[in-house]
Amino acid sequence: MQIKTHIVDLNTPTGVMRTYVHRPIHAKKVPAILFYSEIFQQTGPIERAARFMAGQGYAVLVPEVFHELNPIGTVLGYDDAGRDKGNADKAAKDVQGYDTDNRAMIEYLNTQDWYSGNLGAMGFCIGGHLAFRAALQPEVKATACFYATDLHTNIIPNKPNQHSMDRLADIKGELMMIWGKQDNHIPTAGRVLVNQKLSEANLNFTWHEFNGQHAFMRDEGERYDPQLAMTGYQLAIQMFGNVL
Repeated sequence: MQIKTHIVDLNTPTGVMRTYVHRPIHAKKVPAILFYSEIFQQTGPIERAARFMAGQGYAVLVPEVFHELNPIGTVLGYDDAGRDKGNADKAAKDVQGYDTDNRAMIEYLNTQDWYSGNLGAMGFCIGGHLAFRAALQPEVKATACFYATDLHTNIIPNKPNQHSMDRLADIKGELMMIWGKQDNHIPTAGRVLVNQKLSEANLNFTWHEFNGQHAFMRDEGERYDPQLAMTGYQLAIQMFGNVL
């Protein structure tokens, strides 16, 4: 399936959010996926992953997750400087800003004649957490979270009931949680805690753990595992195909 890409600049309460839209070139209505990047925003690997998913028959929206804190079009490098800046941005952004970002994208989709009305979310690393955060929106029917960081550190100082894990009752769609056992960002105890909380909340979720490192989906660098990446895509495509 051939795809095309265009850019929309969406107004949010915290500023203009550049969003990259990858979707099939045909004129049929399609489901959409809100696709969340790592802390580096839309890098080459993220764009390729989004375009791959678009090629399965979805409109894939990739927002600049730290749009409030950077010039439009910012892409951080996979190096120490990029990691430091991305982590600083993650700490600086108010978590509720992600909720208004999600509303802006959903409202945009609702104005598009190519959108079928069926919505999912997907993301890697912090994007896995942001996809989980998107699942709080009632329109989101299916969510694939790849090695979602910071779900297990479920305390936001002085801000009760703002962390995603404090709002599990708001999640109505299906979740897919995918992890690497050798991920040093999310220890075994953290994964156990997340699983326990999701089970106690009686959410509709599947759980997959593989022998992989953090960022095994990223097709650059030594941690990339092509075989696991293909398995991850297949699992996500199966869920989105069934639900959306």
